[in-house]
Amino acid sequence: MKTYIAAFLLLLAIPAAAIAQADAVNGIWLNEEKDAKVQIYRNGDKFFGKLIWIKHSLEDDGKTPRRDAKNTTTSLRSRPLLNLIILTGFEYDAGDKVWDDGKIYDPKSGKTYSSKLKLKGNMLDIRGYVGAPMFGRTTYWTRSE
Repeated sequence: MKTYIAAFLLLLAIPAAAIAQADAVNGIWLNEEKDAKVQIYRNGDKFFGKLIWIKHSLEDDGKTPRRDAKNTTTSLRSRPLLNLIILTGFEYDAGDKVWDDGKIYDPKSGKTYSSKLKLKGNMLDIRGYVGAPMFGRTTYWTRSE
């Protein structure tokens, strides 16, 4: 009887361990240029990232919040950069230990790329690409908090 209980408890622990692995990406990350922080969080079974701090948060006038001026969609150029969601729709792949099938928006260029994330200790390897991952570039973010 004890064997059955132990096996049952082990089966319950497996999904909990997978959830913990998936949630390892959650937190605040400093971009490679060290001029922005992004908070990554789970919403349902997908992961998102919101821009929560930028070094130059105001326009040249010193008063107006910095806007998404380079967005390729004209109607979005007036939205503030602060609190902008720049990572969307990432799903955790437990087999490869990556978060993939997501998108990353680069406010510096105004472009959106397919993306995958890979955690390496306190570093986050972010690959943005068009078409296939081999046609892209990688940036490295550092865990901030």
